[in-house]
Amino acid sequence: MKPITFRPDSMVVEQVSWLAWRAMVAEVNLSPKPGLVDRFNSGAHRDMALADFYRSADAIRPWLPRFIHYGANSAGLSAQAVLPGLRPIGLGCEADMFRATAGVNTHKGSIFSLGLLCAAVGRLREREQPVTPEALCSTVSAFCQGLTARELQHNNLKQTAGQKLYQQLGLTGARGEAEAGYPQVLNLALPHYQALKVQGIVPELALLDTLLLLMAHNGDTNVASRGGVQGLHWLQRQAKTLLAQGGIRRPADLFHLYAFDQRCITRNLSPGGSADLLIVTHFLHEISTTPYLLNV
Repeated sequence: MKPITFRPDSMVVEQVSWLAWRAMVAEVNLSPKPGLVDRFNSGAHRDMALADFYRSADAIRPWLPRFIHYGANSAGLSAQAVLPGLRPIGLGCEADMFRATAGVNTHKGSIFSLGLLCAAVGRLREREQPVTPEALCSTVSAFCQGLTARELQHNNLKQTAGQKLYQQLGLTGARGEAEAGYPQVLNLALPHYQALKVQGIVPELALLDTLLLLMAHNGDTNVASRGGVQGLHWLQRQAKTLLAQGGIRRPADLFHLYAFDQRCITRNLSPGGSADLLIVTHFLHEISTTPYLLNV
């Protein structure tokens, strides 16, 4: 096979990396967020604060171009052959994140999802294909085929938290979402957020409302690991109730989120998986509004 030499379009690499970093910062700045770290409190977390997320995002940012470059340089490989080469980059990125946060896991899920999506950008650009949300999610799905079976269904003596939740509750978490091509983002969160923006809803309120929608439907492994299936179902019901009452469309609606936040803190529940999907939603929305990525 003839090797591919990627001559990167520096504008694309810089812009996509910035959009991914911006998505992480936009998510943590959203306030109030039920059970999550935000500008007002640390939610249900005792080991992390807002500043940790800023340091984490800044530590991750220099690695994002590497994912894009690898996606381009591996464009001649089959999709399923790409993931093994992405792992070392992801592990290096994680190591820098942990160094920046003194060992706190702030963005491990986002490194996984944004790393895959950035690699998909590189692959699509190298193959001269439009970089749309649908194409990106389809490419990530192709990268991850078989991932859930390999890493969650396989039983061993040293089970991870993800493996335990899969066996106990059938939750596939970040792996399952990626392998399926982020259906909760493409079919639910992204169109919801875009529709709210068309209606003139302030972007921060639109994102908070979209977070509620994700919380209402996502089988969040972060929540289940803290509160079991009962805690997960409680959080989903609470989110659905708030959405049925009108959601978060006006500043006055934030009162309901403050109360929800306190209830999540009391129950020690944090919907980190939904927050990760919100970051993916924000990133894909921004990609969809960048004309020179859509056209090749």
